[in-house]
Amino acid sequence: MNELQFTRRIRHYLDQSTQLDANVAEKLQAARSLALSRRRPEPAPVLAWADSTFGNGEGWAGLGWQLGTRVLLPAAVLIVAVAGIYNWQEKQRLAEIVEIDSQLLTDDLPIDAYLDQGFEAWLKKRAAEQ
Repeated sequence: MNELQFTRRIRHYLDQSTQLDANVAEKLQAARSLALSRRRPEPAPVLAWADSTFGNGEGWAGLGWQLGTRVLLPAAVLIVAVAGIYNWQEKQRLAEIVEIDSQLLTDDLPIDAYLDQGFEAWLKKRAAEQ
């Protein structure tokens, strides 16, 4: 049983069993009016952010401004951050390659590096690429 059916049932029972005089009925009506005036507004629906993000019927001008500030700006910040991280990682990788190459050319590389099969495969792959 939902709330609406429950209230109708209670109202039906009250209407059958009570006869109020005019004075009591006026007091009840005044109390009801006061309660309704103090009632809190209902909470906004869960997807209310979609209306404020994508516009609320203001036309294309309002839609463009709202998209720019709420969707496109964070997306642009994210793209710049990803590009910065990629650039930093490439610089780190290049620095490692330069260090290995300089150690290889100056013979500062330990003998174990030459004995490592993975290093030899890497050198052959590098030579084939160039």
